[in-house]
Amino acid sequence: MTNSPESGEAPAADPALTSDRQNWAGLLGAIALAGLILAIPQPAGLSAPGQRLAAVFAGAIVLWVTEALPIGVTALIVLLLQPLLGIEVLGTAFHAFASPVFFFVLAMLLLAQAVIGSKLDRRFAYWLLDRAGTESRRVVIALICGAAALSTIMSDVPACAIFMAIGMGVLTRSGVSPGESNFGKAVMVGIPIGSLIGGVATPAGSSINVLGMHFIEEYGGVTLTFLDWTMLGVPMVLMLVPIACWVILQVFPPEQEHIVGHDAIAAEHAALGPLTLVERKAIALVGTMLVLWVLGTWEPRLNVVVVALAGAIAIFLPGMRLLRWREAERGIAWETLLMIGGVTSIGSASVETGLAEWVVHGSLGGLQAWPTAAVIAAISAFTVLVHLVIPIGPVINGILIPPIVLLANEAGVHPALYALPVAFSASASFLLPLDPVPLLTYSKGYYRMLDMLGPGLILGAFWVVCMTLLTLMLGPALGIG
Repeated sequence: MTNSPESGEAPAADPALTSDRQNWAGLLGAIALAGLILAIPQPAGLSAPGQRLAAVFAGAIVLWVTEALPIGVTALIVLLLQPLLGIEVLGTAFHAFASPVFFFVLAMLLLAQAVIGSKLDRRFAYWLLDRAGTESRRVVIALICGAAALSTIMSDVPACAIFMAIGMGVLTRSGVSPGESNFGKAVMVGIPIGSLIGGVATPAGSSINVLGMHFIEEYGGVTLTFLDWTMLGVPMVLMLVPIACWVILQVFPPEQEHIVGHDAIAAEHAALGPLTLVERKAIALVGTMLVLWVLGTWEPRLNVVVVALAGAIAIFLPGMRLLRWREAERGIAWETLLMIGGVTSIGSASVETGLAEWVVHGSLGGLQAWPTAAVIAAISAFTVLVHLVIPIGPVINGILIPPIVLLANEAGVHPALYALPVAFSASASFLLPLDPVPLLTYSKGYYRMLDMLGPGLILGAFWVVCMTLLTLMLGPALGIG
């Protein structure tokens, strides 16, 4: 029944019209901001192509944040405008777009699909919950730790989605209603936070990590191996995951001591039976890739991208056949791939046009005189807080790493010493549910947007402290101290 003016009720808003209005607002806002940057007098020390790139970058950020256009379409616009506005020639822009990071992300998306298809992820989740028992606090800890563990070798989004589905089953069986339970908040806020923290353990854990490594190599001339990153990433995760569990349970103490339906979890775990041949193949593939990634520390040809691509190809080999190509096509997040390409293209152009150098001198120039510990802490804190404005990890890397590398060079320190805190902290998207990872659970209605801010700020402070201490302590062992 439709509402009429005589009924005394306001007619329901058409979601499509509301969405169109929001999209037009985002699109016009992006055009207006880009136009404003182009219209102002050329800043001293910035080239004309650099000013045009700044306009393109600012407009792209507005479009990515508001999603006025599909994320992948915005990335293509970034690529198109570079030759049209005389920022970069077409060949150079395309060369930066199709960087090794593009193919790494593609390979890891395929690997994630293979692991999910084997049901190995579900076996791991049920095993954890079976061990957790019926105590609600232990269940919250199991879900956070499980999401973090899975995210070390799989992109944050599928890791979060897997544990969200398991967590929703627990909440439903326990009669938890969305928006009315601290237990529901603890589960649904904790799972994405666990995924984001776990994702920094290894380069395989997130496309943000490999993008950061790529930028450090491209602009700092420093090649970081899988083991180099992991030596910093694993201690970071081991320190932060217990802190995250404690913070979540302090902010959202479950109102019920025990969950309902633990027998169902145990039954579902038992129903999986012994490891299947497909699961064994998936374990063997992931294990082999991890070994080869570590060996890449001494054999340069076994870099993270080469091993990832080899693993993705192995998925389809006769005798392995963990995935069919049609299944793989459905699991490839093309918008993510295109955005990665757009960000790497902009990052390259920012150095070529002098925009990165101009940003350093204009806004970061005073940091060279600070003590190293203070600079690392400031960079980490700024990267965590900038998620409130730009909640997209790859974009944060693209904006900050090129100028930060230049800052390090001017300060006479190893480029990775200042750039790694950016590459790591670009994953700290837990202040508000604006990043795709927390948006997964936020959409289920178990918590409000501001519910995440309290624990997010506390965790952000711990993140900065851990990042600073570990960088200073382990930097010499990594050759960057």
